[in-house]
Amino acid sequence: MSVGFGIVGTGMIAQFHAKAIEAITGASLVACFDMVGERADAFGKENGCKAYSNLDEMLANEDVHVVTICTPSGAHLDPAVAAAKAGKHLLVEKPLEITLDRCDQIINACKASGVKLGAILPSRFSQANMALKEAIEQGRFGKLTLGDTFVKWWRSQEYYDSGGWRGTWALDGGGAFMNQAIHNVDLLHWFMGDVSQVTGMTSTIAHERIEVEDVGAATVKFKSGAIGNLEATTCAFPGLLKKTEIHGTTGSVIIEQDSILLWEFEEKRPEDEKLLAECGAGSESTGGASDPKAISFVGHQRQFEDFVAAINENREPMIDGYEGRKSVEVILAIYQSSWEGKRIDLPLTSDPVRPE
Repeated sequence: MSVGFGIVGTGMIAQFHAKAIEAITGASLVACFDMVGERADAFGKENGCKAYSNLDEMLANEDVHVVTICTPSGAHLDPAVAAAKAGKHLLVEKPLEITLDRCDQIINACKASGVKLGAILPSRFSQANMALKEAIEQGRFGKLTLGDTFVKWWRSQEYYDSGGWRGTWALDGGGAFMNQAIHNVDLLHWFMGDVSQVTGMTSTIAHERIEVEDVGAATVKFKSGAIGNLEATTCAFPGLLKKTEIHGTTGSVIIEQDSILLWEFEEKRPEDEKLLAECGAGSESTGGASDPKAISFVGHQRQFEDFVAAINENREPMIDGYEGRKSVEVILAIYQSSWEGKRIDLPLTSDPVRPE
């Protein structure tokens, strides 16, 4: 069966969805929706799909089997729940939503309707990151001890001024952590396991007219006892490649963007040389470090391919709603720690309240 997609929201990230869908065998872009009819029409014309300015009408289209949500982060809930109630499978851009309560409403709506839910976190699908995950599962690190991740990017003032929703708590849900570094927050807990405690600090330094942080750092303790450090900023000119470092008693790996800088284990294996030849240092991609448009759609394509396969094979996708919720919880705990000036235990019992 060819799986038909409908995209909700026609901003920048929707173009990556359209390209990813076009590249998939057994899938097609059928429809798009934007509340501004002119934007919907322009997107539909450019991508060869039917345009709608009424969401209910798009959801009534029987050729739409999967809906992808590309609205601002704090506007994911309503169209996601509507799509689930209409019996459509759902792929939701990161973050799944900006509060745990809103994440849970999406998860529960999909569960009640019996539709599949995927949280879009395509960094997990890079060859280097998948190889690192496999090495962890094979026990090559011995006991995991330390996991660090750094997202030191640059965003101009014009970036934040380009949309009224950018840099707001209501629609962005946060700053450098919630929007830029969430991919690496997700990677860190995927590699190291669930987080038990968080201590964080955030600040707004380099940008005007934004409510959220443009720099932050946090230390986390994992349930295993291992420790981790996270740094995130949008004010590190000119924007550096993101980096993840995983260490254990018998191995260490450092990945910059999607290139392996260090792959060192006590036990050497023949396949290591092949992996380093394919994923070694030398990435030319900036990965959005200074330009949000300068990312590849290949990660989206691989995740969309997995989601289509999950539908056809009647299984859960690799990244479901529960997995997507985890990075939101860690980030909210960082914010709560920064606001309250104390260490926060996970799981959170409720969404943190931002001081006025």
